[in-house]
Amino acid sequence: MKPVHHATTLRRAPVQRRSAERLTRILDACADLLDEIGYDALSTRDVAQRAGVPIGSVYRFFGNKRAMADALAERNLERYLERVGRRLADTGREGGWRAATDAMLDEYLDMKRTAPGFSLIDFGNQIPVGVRRAEPNHRVAARLTDLLSGYLDREPDEDLRRRFLIAVETADTLVHLAFRMDPAGDEKIVGETRGLLRTYLESALD
Repeated sequence: MKPVHHATTLRRAPVQRRSAERLTRILDACADLLDEIGYDALSTRDVAQRAGVPIGSVYRFFGNKRAMADALAERNLERYLERVGRRLADTGREGGWRAATDAMLDEYLDMKRTAPGFSLIDFGNQIPVGVRRAEPNHRVAARLTDLLSGYLDREPDEDLRRRFLIAVETADTLVHLAFRMDPAGDEKIVGETRGLLRTYLESALD
């Protein structure tokens, strides 16, 4: 079982394994129910029932459903970074920045298609539904810059951070467009996104 990232929205971080497993079940149930009934209809009682835990266990970690959604977003980000890291480790340094760009985009697309609750929550910028916020993309870009700077053998300076922030903001906007056009992600828009990212990053990373 994968460990749960200790999100800043937690009232209390799990200390024992049993408590960590219970938190994992709660977040898994929250993600499943988001896909089934949406955020507005979601309740902490529904989550507790689906997770098979007392309602008090939910309130031990979260004050409300928004805090629970935020914790799910934090976990999504940690899992995304793990996936990108594994992809780059498998590719090796010979893949260069193009492999890094593909890993960033492909793993995001795969989570959009397969991760429960991700279509509503992703990294925390869609609740209330439809509201896009800048802060999560800044957090994603900062974490990706730190992760990829070693792989690219580049100092994570201000220029590189700005480049990746623009790349993340651009990819986020276009991927959401692709999924509005097609529930599976419009392949032509995805292709255009990939080409645009490569063109933009080429001048800085080649």
